[in-house]
Amino acid sequence: MTGHFAEPGKPAVPVFVLEQSTLQNWLETQPVESRNWVKSQGFEAKLGQVVYVPGNDGTAASALIGYGTAASRSRTRFRLAAGFSKLSAGVYSITEAPEDAQAQAELLGCLLTAYSFDTYVNRNVQGPKLVAVDGYDVDTLNALATGEMLARDLINTPANHMGPSELEDATRALAQEHKAAVTVITGDALIDKNFPLIHAVGRAADRAPRLIDLTWGSSGPKITLVGKGVCFDTGGLNLKPGGSMGLMKKDMGGAANVLGLAHMLMATKQKIRLRVLIPAVENAVSGNAFRPGDVLTSRKGLTVEINNTDAEGRLVLADALTFAQEDKPDLTVSMATLTGAARVALGPDLAPYYCDDQAFVSALETAAKVEQDPVWRMPFHEPYEAMIEPGIADLDNAPKGGFAGSITAALFLRRFVEAGPYAHFDIYGWNPTEAPARSKGGAGQGIRALFEVVRRYRPS
Repeated sequence: MTGHFAEPGKPAVPVFVLEQSTLQNWLETQPVESRNWVKSQGFEAKLGQVVYVPGNDGTAASALIGYGTAASRSRTRFRLAAGFSKLSAGVYSITEAPEDAQAQAELLGCLLTAYSFDTYVNRNVQGPKLVAVDGYDVDTLNALATGEMLARDLINTPANHMGPSELEDATRALAQEHKAAVTVITGDALIDKNFPLIHAVGRAADRAPRLIDLTWGSSGPKITLVGKGVCFDTGGLNLKPGGSMGLMKKDMGGAANVLGLAHMLMATKQKIRLRVLIPAVENAVSGNAFRPGDVLTSRKGLTVEINNTDAEGRLVLADALTFAQEDKPDLTVSMATLTGAARVALGPDLAPYYCDDQAFVSALETAAKVEQDPVWRMPFHEPYEAMIEPGIADLDNAPKGGFAGSITAALFLRRFVEAGPYAHFDIYGWNPTEAPARSKGGAGQGIRALFEVVRRYRPS
């Protein structure tokens, strides 16, 4: 399986990855002509620097990529990709690289430099291709790259082409690829099947709301992933201003991320019983839209006062999480582009998460560092529980005051989880600027770290 790697057998230009501290020693092992050429090009092995070393016929005999210093590497992710992405189109092999615990992530970064969202424009950009590197799990690297690219594609697709039905189609295509099963409850059937919050949020749209349910695997721990699938969020009757609505095609980023993670797990044939639940809706404005001040009853029976129709993600997740618990999973993970408060606190790069299970937390923190997939633990701060209790109902979907918005949203969701450890990720799902191996636009966040945790997860 080559996948994102270059086809085997093609001639490849050898690549040497050099730190600033090792450059001189390496040069001393090279012919004098090569030494002089590298020095004349001003190559100092700074992070992201690239130079070609010509052979006797004038073509590239090798390429050098600067790996900088430990200090320079600490300020970026996918450090090898910073240079690899600058190589011209062709096939390359990593011949010499520094020992690094994050080496697999660095190779993945090289694969991700090839990503381009070209559904609507043919860029026909040809970039460098990497030959599979001995000693690394090619199948896993391919699965990680494909899962990440799937998440990006789904988020980048505009809402007129990625509504609830198209999100269902994407899930069915993934299920067909991996021989998984999918069931879907659509439209008014959500009322009959007792998913009142999902129906309430999505009923105003012309495109029917639905709950998508994918299952795969017959043995191992039960892992349930729940992803927010709000395919476009106008804010409902609490209408967002135009500037805040511009990126709302990405409000199904939680669903995109759990589908990307699901691909990683299924493609590598992990011994788990996987379930993916996606409440897929469009939060629209119409005469039958749910209103501020309404009190709705959830699948669990808890009543919710609606104080802002723009806090709809936690509503659809609440019914899906309740449904998930009925199967008593060993681990439940929810992912959602849920609150602006999370972005204010941590910015676009760090994925905040909530979990009280110390074994899960330790495993995730370790994996996040190795996989260059940063996360940051936030607290289920119980004194704030009173903030989500309005008095007129069991719960308030949008506490007044604006304080601790991400925490109160997480506490709200936790009210609907009872079985096994629970982790909630309040992701952004978007790169606002281009970076090495991280194109501007839709992004996977936390899913590579989660892949490493889930594949090794054993219930206590």
